[in-house]
Amino acid sequence: MAQDDVPQENRPQDAVPAQVDPALLRRVSDLEREEVADVLRDAAGEGRLSYSELEERLETLYASKTYGDLVELTVDLPNGPRAPGATQGVPATTPQYSGAMVETGPVINVFMSETKRMGSWLVPQRQEVNAVLGDVTLDYTEAQIPYDEIQIDVKSILADVKIRVPQNAVVLLDSNPILGSVTEQEAGLKAVPDPNAQPTAPKRFHIRGTAILGEIKIKRGPRLSKRLGLT
Repeated sequence: MAQDDVPQENRPQDAVPAQVDPALLRRVSDLEREEVADVLRDAAGEGRLSYSELEERLETLYASKTYGDLVELTVDLPNGPRAPGATQGVPATTPQYSGAMVETGPVINVFMSETKRMGSWLVPQRQEVNAVLGDVTLDYTEAQIPYDEIQIDVKSILADVKIRVPQNAVVLLDSNPILGSVTEQEAGLKAVPDPNAQPTAPKRFHIRGTAILGEIKIKRGPRLSKRLGLT
């Protein structure tokens, strides 16, 4: 059959390429890769991924370059990045939480390493942290918190654990320092209030901290870069 006899609709050159959202093409940072790595490790700890799947996805993750790559890696998991517009059509008055709410989160065990929970992550009602010769950061100031009462049990041995709670949070601290320190600090500079933000009831954080030659620091309000509007 001559080329001119090929039906017009079957010609490859006539195909219209699919439109890709520019947000999916945005280059990602090392910090964003680490946040997704935490999502993958949590999923493996919950039994959602096998350890071979975890290794495979982590290998792909650290080679990822765009936001779209991260979305593909976590599309079948809770708490991962979502494609733009994935929650469109949901009434703004109804709180929405990505993924399933979890009463008890996977235990965070850190040994000679570092773990961070920052940004818009889904908070479990109960969280246990065991840190030895490492660093742990739990930042609740931008997190999705579906519960009114949050329980955090922290053991720090020669480690540094930072817990950052919302500015208006109620903190009930039960501390047990042994040659270490457990401190609660006020934010030195408050963020500029958003006039359009809806008032919310303060969350109550029940924090039990044991520090053996280590430090547990509870801070209030967003990070300095957020308070200054730098990020």
